[in-house]
Amino acid sequence: MKRHLIGIGGVGMSALATALKRLGDEVTGADRTLGTPNVKFLESIGIKVFPDDGSGIDDTTDEVIVSTAIEETNPGIIKARAAGLPITHRAAALARALSSKRLVAVAGTCGKSTVTAMLGHLLQRCGRDPICVNGANVLGWEGAFRMGAGEYAVAEIDESDKSLVAFKPYAAIITNSSADHYSKEEMDEVFDAFIKDAPGPVIDGCKGDARLSSAAAEAELSSVLRMPGKHNFDNAVMAITMAVRLGVQEAEAIAAFADFAGVARRLQCYGENVYDDYAHNPEKIAAMWKTVAERHQKGVCVIWRPHGYAPLRKMLAALAAMFKDVIRPQDKLLLLPVYDAGGTADRSVNSDELLKRIDAEKAVSVKDLDEAYDWISANRAKFAAFATCGARDPGLPILAKRVAAVR
Repeated sequence: MKRHLIGIGGVGMSALATALKRLGDEVTGADRTLGTPNVKFLESIGIKVFPDDGSGIDDTTDEVIVSTAIEETNPGIIKARAAGLPITHRAAALARALSSKRLVAVAGTCGKSTVTAMLGHLLQRCGRDPICVNGANVLGWEGAFRMGAGEYAVAEIDESDKSLVAFKPYAAIITNSSADHYSKEEMDEVFDAFIKDAPGPVIDGCKGDARLSSAAAEAELSSVLRMPGKHNFDNAVMAITMAVRLGVQEAEAIAAFADFAGVARRLQCYGENVYDDYAHNPEKIAAMWKTVAERHQKGVCVIWRPHGYAPLRKMLAALAAMFKDVIRPQDKLLLLPVYDAGGTADRSVNSDELLKRIDAEKAVSVKDLDEAYDWISANRAKFAAFATCGARDPGLPILAKRVAAVR
C-alpha cells in the first residue's frame, strides 16, 4: 500500500510514517515546512516529502492519512476527495498498524512522551523487544520510533482531539489529568472510558497507582536516573510499575535506567546551563521552570512561545497565575508571539494579552527568535541559565543551541 501523510513533519506524524515504512508500506508525505530535522530524517530513510500543495498525491496513492490539525481546505484533502481516496485519521492508522501486538497505551495530560520512552527503553533492555511509537523524539531511536519484534507495542496516545477512542489497548497508563484541551472533568471522563475495558494491567496516575516496593528501591532509582526533577522521577516510577506488571523484575527495570539517554526536548541540556523543553501548558512549564531554578539559584531566563491561539485563550488565566508563581525576582520570561501554523484560527487573543497579566518586571516581549537571541546576548551575564520552551516551533531548539554556543 502507498500511504500519503499530510503534515508529515510533525513529530507524531513522522513517527507514524517511520512505523509504516518499517512495517512494509510505501510512504510519501507533505508538509508546510520542508528542510526540518524530522523531514530530513524521513527523506534519509526513503520517504519522499512534497510541499503541502497536493502534488504528492497521484494515481498510485492508495490512502491519505491526516491529523485533526489538517483542515478541509488543505490542497491535499481537496485532491484526495476529488479522487475518491480514503482519508484516515492518524489515530486509526496507528491503531491498525499496531493491531498485531499487545498495545500498552500511554495517555495523560502531562508526561506521556517521557513515560512512553522510558517504558519502551525498559522493556527493550529487559528482553521484551517492543515496537514503540512516541510523540517525542527519543535519543537512540529512529526519531520517535523504535522497531521491535516482541509481543508488545508501546505507544503514546493523544487525548487532544479525543482520538484515543480508536485504540483498544491491552494495558494502559494514565499519567495524570488536568485542564488542557478540555476541562478536567471532561478529561477524567475521557480517560476513564479509555481504560475501563483494558484486559491487562492499568496504572492510573490520578489515583496514585504507581509505586516502588521500598525506600531502598526509590534510592536506587534516584542514583541511576539522569533526568532531573521530581516529575521525571514520578514518570520513571510509572514506567517501572508497568514493566513489573508485565513481568519484569523491579531491580532489573531500575538498573535499565543507567543507560537511558533521555527524550529530545524534555529538559534537553546543551552545554552546562542551556536547556530546551517541550513545555507548553501551565503544569509542564511550572515543572520545567522549578527544576531549572532549583539547579540555578542565581537566576534563569526562559524563552517561551505559545503553541496556538486556541490553547492560549483557554489557558490564559492559568498561565498568568503560573508565571506569577514561578518567576523569581532574579528570573526573566522572554515571551514570543503565538506560533502561527496558518489556517482559520481565531487570532483575537495573542501573546500581548498574556503579557498584560504578568508583572512588567518579570517578562519582556520579543518579536521573534532573532530578537530573543539579541536580548540574551546583551543580558547573558545576569543569568545563571537559559531555557527555551514551547511546542510546535522547530526554531526553539535551534535557538537553544545558538545560546549555548555564545556562553
